[in-house]
Amino acid sequence: MEKYILDTNLFFNMEADLGLGKKTEEIIINLTNIIFRLKKEKKAEFFMPPSIVSEFLGFFENKEQLFLKNFLSVITIKSPEKSKINFPSTVFYQLVEDIRNRSYRGLNISEEEIESAGRKMMAEKDLGKKDFQIKIGATIKNFRNRYRNATRTGFLDSVADLDLIVLAFEQEAFLVSSDEGVLKWGRIFGVKEMPSEVFQKRLGALLDG
Repeated sequence: MEKYILDTNLFFNMEADLGLGKKTEEIIINLTNIIFRLKKEKKAEFFMPPSIVSEFLGFFENKEQLFLKNFLSVITIKSPEKSKINFPSTVFYQLVEDIRNRSYRGLNISEEEIESAGRKMMAEKDLGKKDFQIKIGATIKNFRNRYRNATRTGFLDSVADLDLIVLAFEQEAFLVSSDEGVLKWGRIFGVKEMPSEVFQKRLGALLDG
């Protein structure tokens, strides 16, 4: 029986191109039907850790909708057994080195944006409060975008992301995600992965097999 660990972004990132619909609700309903059939035929099992379920439900105002309940009824919600999982020390050396490099890049960006703001302010005289906020606001926005990109893109930025990887490792399951950070670190941790763009095709093959 094949096992799959599902990430939240599969249902909301339309660029993931699951081939299961063009809207989130449609994707969830179609995937629920497929999972139900595969579980009934004992061909596959689908997991989500509780942290990811909470993240998933957080996108909906009404969490009591029938299609959500149906979906959660066919997946297995399971936390990874963290105390029983062992990883090679090389993984943590890479993790610490990546954190250090990202911190250094974030520091450099901070210095650059402070200098940029200073030069803009020096070029202006007698700025009123509103004009000052407009000027500095553009710099702050640019800083946030650059800092977020330098420190978070391609990285594990939540415990939920790590739960996905550890659970995939524990269950010897395919990690299904469109998050480049989750996939990158999944490879470093040595878990199997299923590209989101071929996920639906694989499920179709299982149904037909």
